[in-house]
Amino acid sequence: QVQLVESGGGLVQAGGSLRLSCAASGSIFSINAMGWYRQAPGKQRELVAAITSGGSTNYADSVKGRFTISRDNAKNTVYLQMNSLKPEDTAVYCCNAIAVLDSLFQGDYWGQGTQVTVSS
Repeated sequence: QVQLVESGGGLVQAGGSLRLSCAASGSIFSINAMGWYRQAPGKQRELVAAITSGGSTNYADSVKGRFTISRDNAKNTVYLQMNSLKPEDTAVYCCNAIAVLDSLFQGDYWGQGTQVTVSS
């Protein structure tokens, strides 16, 4: 199995910055893609940003130019640098990893989430 542990959420004023981290551990052979999703109250979960093992990235239109996703493959860790935060960015942010285990089973794994609250 794979465990994902997120950190870095919190309360910040509009215009501020936060950096989220997500470390994967377990019987990992490789991690193909890692990403961040968010879910605000009353809304569906949405993809915020994703990154492949080769470094290709994908962003939601609403965060382009403000958020940057990166990863450290050696540490199985993904980061989300969030700048120019807006109240509408308020949500629970969850880390996701598509990982191949030592058994060569590929699965889709999720962290428990970290709250990001942006005050106006």
